[in-house]
Amino acid sequence: MSYKRVVLKISGEALSNGKDNIDFAIVKGVAQQVAELVRMGIEVCVIIGGGNIWRGRQGKEMNRVTADHMGMLATVINSLAFQDTLEAMGIPARLQTAIEMRQIAEPFIR
Repeated sequence: MSYKRVVLKISGEALSNGKDNIDFAIVKGVAQQVAELVRMGIEVCVIIGGGNIWRGRQGKEMNRVTADHMGMLATVINSLAFQDTLEAMGIPARLQTAIEMRQIAEPFIR
């Protein structure tokens, strides 16, 4: 069976080695696998989490919305690391986020 498109969901935790929030050796390994798919002609959508930087609401006094925004920013940080790694391999990558930050990522509109 061959696929034209695949969606890959990567937990932020999967990009960490337990000591460093982002282990670039792990990022590179995953990016190499994605690059291989792209070179085979498969369209790949990668969804990356932010759990390794921000593990949800950690402060009892913190506003839930603020905590969620911190998690979303952590997701963008992980995504930037992954995008940079792919592009260094010659694979074009687009970063999209629902939080508007046009200098960093394209706005995602459902």
